Amino acid sequence: MADDSEDPLARLARRLRALQQQRRLQVGVLQRRAGLGRTTVSQALSGSKVPSEATLIALAEALGTDAGPLLDLREQARPTRSRSTIAAGGDGARRQDFTGRYLDYVTAQYAQLTVVGLDLSRPDQACWPLDAAYLSLELSEQREDRQPGPLESAMSPTLICRAEQALTGHRRVLLKGLAGSGKTTLLQWLAISTADSSPSPELAQYHEHVPFVLPLRTLVRQGRLPQPHEFLTAIGAPMAHRQPADWVDMTLAAGRGLILVDGVDEVPQEHRQEAREWLTRLVSAYRDAAFVVTTRPSAVPDGWLTSLGFAELTVRPMSVADTGRFVRRWFSAAKTTTPSDAERRVLEGLEDSLLSTLRTQRDLAQLSTTPLLCALICALHRDRRGHLPHSRMELYEAALSMLMVRRDRERSIGEPEGIRLGEHQTLHLLQQLAYWLIRNQQTEMSYTTALKLVTDLLPAMPALTDQGGGDEVLFHLIARSGLLRQPTADTVDFVHRTFQDYLGARAAIEAADLPLLVNHAHDTQWEDVIRMAIAHARPAERTELLEGLIKRGNEEANYRVRLHLLAAASLPYATEVAPEVRREVTGCAAALMPPRSIREANTLSDLGPGILDLLPPTSDGLQHDEITAVTRAASRVGGDQAYAYLQRFVASLENSAPVDELVQGWSNFDAAAYARDILAPVRDRLYVVVRTRAQFETLPLLSPFKRIAFETAVTQEEITGQLSPTHTEALRLMEGPLLHELSFIRPLAALRTLQLGPSTPLDGLRDLIGLSFPHLSLLDVPDVFSYSALSQLTQLRELFLYSVLPWRTLEELPAPATLTKMWLGRSIEASVTGLTRWTMLENVVINHVLDTVEWAELSRLPLLTHLQVTDPDFTSTPTMASITHLGLSTSRSDIRFDLVPDRFPNLEDLRITAFSNVTCDLTPLRSLADLRLGLYNVDRIYAPGLEAFNPEQITLSPRPRPLIGPDGRACALTVSPLGE
Repeated sequence: MADDSEDPLARLARRLRALQQQRRLQVGVLQRRAGLGRTTVSQALSGSKVPSEATLIALAEALGTDAGPLLDLREQARPTRSRSTIAAGGDGARRQDFTGRYLDYVTAQYAQLTVVGLDLSRPDQACWPLDAAYLSLELSEQREDRQPGPLESAMSPTLICRAEQALTGHRRVLLKGLAGSGKTTLLQWLAISTADSSPSPELAQYHEHVPFVLPLRTLVRQGRLPQPHEFLTAIGAPMAHRQPADWVDMTLAAGRGLILVDGVDEVPQEHRQEAREWLTRLVSAYRDAAFVVTTRPSAVPDGWLTSLGFAELTVRPMSVADTGRFVRRWFSAAKTTTPSDAERRVLEGLEDSLLSTLRTQRDLAQLSTTPLLCALICALHRDRRGHLPHSRMELYEAALSMLMVRRDRERSIGEPEGIRLGEHQTLHLLQQLAYWLIRNQQTEMSYTTALKLVTDLLPAMPALTDQGGGDEVLFHLIARSGLLRQPTADTVDFVHRTFQDYLGARAAIEAADLPLLVNHAHDTQWEDVIRMAIAHARPAERTELLEGLIKRGNEEANYRVRLHLLAAASLPYATEVAPEVRREVTGCAAALMPPRSIREANTLSDLGPGILDLLPPTSDGLQHDEITAVTRAASRVGGDQAYAYLQRFVASLENSAPVDELVQGWSNFDAAAYARDILAPVRDRLYVVVRTRAQFETLPLLSPFKRIAFETAVTQEEITGQLSPTHTEALRLMEGPLLHELSFIRPLAALRTLQLGPSTPLDGLRDLIGLSFPHLSLLDVPDVFSYSALSQLTQLRELFLYSVLPWRTLEELPAPATLTKMWLGRSIEASVTGLTRWTMLENVVINHVLDTVEWAELSRLPLLTHLQVTDPDFTSTPTMASITHLGLSTSRSDIRFDLVPDRFPNLEDLRITAFSNVTCDLTPLRSLADLRLGLYNVDRIYAPGLEAFNPEQITLSPRPRPLIGPDGRACALTVSPLGE
């Protein structure tokens, strides 16, 4: 019997452990079933932290029990929020009270998530509690601020993990994602978690922060972007007028603010620089505040905010496991809106059949890779009793019909607002509203504007005029269409931008505004509108649009690549295209083949399966960068056609060809088949990265391994069973593995490189004493990780540190004196003072800006020949005659290259990597006659003086290619055209 005096949190934890024991589930199995992180499950079972509602719901589902009693215990266990610690200033009752009121408002405001198609009879009630609806998707991070380690692809040092883990340690994030990928939902979740004082353990940096959700779609309508004291007024918070003076300023200055800026892509292109300057001013004024900014990838260039210290994360497509989890949650929520037991049983059957369909029909599975499209598929599957469309445009068309009127008619729902609209009438009204938003480069309009537009349309629609005025018709559209909503009393928008673009494109075609479409095609806000307009257009109109894009691209060099690629990307949307037009469009795209960088490959893969016909059929004649990029492009496309292409391409690879990029695409295909047909033929050269359970289970097809990484929830015993003492040369253990010690590594006699991540036991290095591997990497290990045994790893030669160190300098780092190479990531948060303790260092990489003292420290290393630094101030640099190889990572244009010959008189090799658009005047380097130059991310670099060097001395990445001019001949040389 439970002790009534027992703490509710302890009772909750005891109940969870009892259920776990009854079901005989190991923690790792429970974690996988619930789809939760190791730390989250452990804390729930131990009672060390109040779990979130979403955590309990997921655990209840995994344990096969009712979540209700568990949620009741959670409510009893929730602590009363301490206002004093989060109220900036903390010395006034009024300020503390206002902070609490505001946080309660944020919690209530964002507690519900609108889910498309969830309740078709009442679209105004199609909501889901965010805590239960939130699905943690995968984010990828391109770690451009450090050199790739030996276990990483030199072309793509990418880390992939769940959102909570990806955000860990980042105070400033630019989050990129396609339409419907879940960016806004992630911001809502961050706001709720922060305001409710219950962020997940991985997001401890946001604990007791005050979130400010700033949707740019709303702010841009108001003209000038708001100053901090105007934040609450700008978003329409009811208590804005009661805000204490300087409250926001003091909150942000104290480092307790979380600024969540949603939708840079919803700012007109000509105003995005203004938005960046606004962000720059906020970052400069509040350097300790946290920022998360979202955008579609095409709206801003890579590295857009890198100079401000923003990490770039990208939302990845939903995996097969994510899709299954989403479908189950969608149908669970749908059952709660269904009072009929019979209908709930029908829903259970539909849920099972949809999961089966998604497993067997790859074309449909490819459409379910974002939360928006997955929700549409769920709704259509329910509405059509299992009969689904198989193309994107058919999916949108069916969804519109379902959401607008057909569901009401089939459910015999009458005229609750006294208005009866036919499907064509509803479409016409919605199209005009959508087209107005597109023409005015907005995604939200005032209610007054919407009312005027509807009222002005009514005289031409006499059947509606007799039913009511503009007010009644607009109210009906908002209440019944399922597409239009009223987020505040004064604003109207579409439930998702995709529907706005679809309807606006249809209106543009009906209005014959083809020149308008072509003239705006360079603007990223119009990209999807153009594609859908080509889908809606009749053959002659389609020809005019495609030829217009090609012609304008030929005439305007600045937009040539963007427009030619947009034309190619639109071909899959067209049901009929004249053969000569198709040849012209594909010919322009073919001039950009094969891709030469990962960024080019990503851009091309967004064109869809049609791009596979333009890729080289084999690797014959391709250079290494092209092989890597072609592999990335094909694997990202996914599907049967890509699978067949990769099989042929892999068969043509020579033994020296790069193959690690093949592993990046593993998650886009059936794990077992891909391992057998694509990976197995090149197994001896692979660096195998295991990110899913399905991939882990296919490892026998690829063993034995030379290089392997585990980034999913597997036990220590399972890992041990896959390693070979005589074969395993490199091992990476990142987030996911369930490790309690590292002694299982000791038998690996062939091990040369070891990388340890967040799953590392706190005192795990003690298990490695006496081993002879030369390279160790510590990436994002726990904050309380013990480094004490590091000094006893006397065989180490190379040390990679990408974790927060517990010291302010390197003076106390207990690394062995035998080191010859050291990488120091930006996240170490320590000065390099003390580096001279390692007198054998020959190669040093430092990813933060050095001060005068640190430069002096480096200059005293007697054997140092290779040095990589970030945004260097050469005026602080002493003469360093020993340096022969220098690498610069920069986002600035004020680097004093005129000082390089004096500071590094024996320099033989200089490599420059740009993280934003920079100018690098290389003219002063001509005095170093034999200098070898390497420029990376070269499309961001303007380099006067480069022409003075012998081409044989220069390496450019991506390699330049000629563009084809209007006359069909090669014209001016450019670099990385797909990055324009």
